Amino acid sequence: MRNAILRIFPAVLLALVAGGPARALERVVFGTDWLAEAEHGGYYEAIAAGIYARHGIAVDLRQGGPQISQSQLLAAGRLDFAIVSNSFLPLNIRNQGIPLVAVAAFFQKDPTVLIAHRGASYRDLAGLKGKPIMIGGDTRVGWWLFLKSKFGYTDAQIRPYTFNLAPFLTNPKAIQQGYLTSEPFLIEQAGGDPQVFLLADAGYASYGSIIETSAKLVHDNPELVRRFVDASIEGWYAYLYRDPAPANALIKKDNPEETDALLAYARATMKSHGIVDSGDAKTLGVGAMTDARWRAFFQVMAKQGLYPATLDYRQAYTLRFVDHGVGLKAQR
Repeated sequence: MRNAILRIFPAVLLALVAGGPARALERVVFGTDWLAEAEHGGYYEAIAAGIYARHGIAVDLRQGGPQISQSQLLAAGRLDFAIVSNSFLPLNIRNQGIPLVAVAAFFQKDPTVLIAHRGASYRDLAGLKGKPIMIGGDTRVGWWLFLKSKFGYTDAQIRPYTFNLAPFLTNPKAIQQGYLTSEPFLIEQAGGDPQVFLLADAGYASYGSIIETSAKLVHDNPELVRRFVDASIEGWYAYLYRDPAPANALIKKDNPEETDALLAYARATMKSHGIVDSGDAKTLGVGAMTDARWRAFFQVMAKQGLYPATLDYRQAYTLRFVDHGVGLKAQR
């Protein structure tokens, strides 16, 4: 018995030395930009599959929703990381002098769309110029400016959008805003035949699902920021290209209105349209951002008068934690 113990002990000691002492997970509070959905699949996968834990992080995920400003909660120190939905928000925050910074962009294509009825026979976004379009109030100072700049849309086209599909379904000439991964599916389920125009395919350069944190955290604990971003990247590769079931189970637990059919549709749509893994992400890795793309977006919006031309837009983001090819080898 003694000899057996002595034979085992070196192996146990070696394992302890190699693995190091078990360390407590570092807790972070992470706010999403809406109720749980497939568009958050990579983050939920990183929780469900233990990817954050493997990177030494315990994530307390807080859902977003109507009337919840995750940027305000982040600025107030109640969140460590938060998702913001588009490139306007980091620039708006920078313009207000609030010390928050974007550290990764998980949607290379913003999923924003305009939706018409197929029977109306519109061919492209240019063909919607002059037509009544239902959009939300915040959109007036968001991607609507891109449509005005590129296609000559005017504010006279705007009709109120209440996030209710009934006005669209009952009017064959109706046009409304939506998200590529949700409204088209819901319209089809209600018996409609939507024609969908993805703004990103027409040159709208906004990122989506952008991770923001405080400039203080970036300065004081860059290693934590790196681990959170790396784990999120791995989570997105796992959700898109491996088994999404663990993430989907957590999503449905947080938001019981999500169905298996909608989750499957949204995931398949993100893959087929390259929402997450396209463009720069193909060579730099999921979560990629570039100075050139931020500059192009800023310049278009500055010409529309949304930002002063003198704004130092580079302070709105950092490339320090992305573009390192994390997860690329495993994916290929």
